[in-house]
Amino acid sequence: MTTALITGASSGIGAAFADRLAADGHDLVLVARSVGVMEAHAERLRREHGIAVDVIGQDLAEPDAPERIVAALGGKPVDLLINNAGFGTCGRFEDVDAERDRRQIMVNIAALVGLTHALVPGMLARGRGGVINVASVAAFQTSPHFSVYSSAKTFVLNFSLALWAEYQGRGVNVLALCPGPVKTAFFDVIGTEEAAIGGKYETPERVVDSALKALARNRGYVVPGRGTFALAHLMPRRPRKLVALIAKRVTRGVAGTAQRSETVPARS
Repeated sequence: MTTALITGASSGIGAAFADRLAADGHDLVLVARSVGVMEAHAERLRREHGIAVDVIGQDLAEPDAPERIVAALGGKPVDLLINNAGFGTCGRFEDVDAERDRRQIMVNIAALVGLTHALVPGMLARGRGGVINVASVAAFQTSPHFSVYSSAKTFVLNFSLALWAEYQGRGVNVLALCPGPVKTAFFDVIGTEEAAIGGKYETPERVVDSALKALARNRGYVVPGRGTFALAHLMPRRPRKLVALIAKRVTRGVAGTAQRSETVPARS
């Protein structure tokens, strides 16, 4: 039996990963700030599937979050790391709270890299394992009015593909999951559904199914949904300045969006 650690596990895609992996017989470690919600979910999964489920309450914006999570594991090996937690901001850059963007970078990049650093060496030593990093279709395109969010997701995509190449033949598969809009709380927190640019809404369950199939096939990255896949791969990349200006026209509807302060599981 293997153990999967899922960040942002209290709702949305993270909760869907937990449901699917529990049904497949995996033990789980659920990580998020909402301990009460996770405990209730964990109890149901234990009862329905007879698996072990640990809950770790942790704010991933804290600089030492990865170290705290590793300490809470108490030496338990992790075979599948799912870096799902994250959140986004949108609007004019000068209007977005600087502290909120700092926290966004800590959650979307620093915690993701830190947990990967902490857990991949054990996978390599055992000769097996997997990492799923949740990026976004926004990773493929310069996105004015989503400047920090889209740039962070571009990092996640490139970081994941770099590790995918490094670990070929070493037993560890790495996947960047790049969905378009998904029916989660992301758009409630970001403040507008106008942020759902491109592609039709997917369900968390369909996104999870696409991710696990792609990881098993060692695909490197996956963009769930045909329309979203086309959006990611058919839009022009150059000339870069012209593409950025065109993208600005597409995203201008969110330019004045007010920001709220809650961190939620990542979505594009």
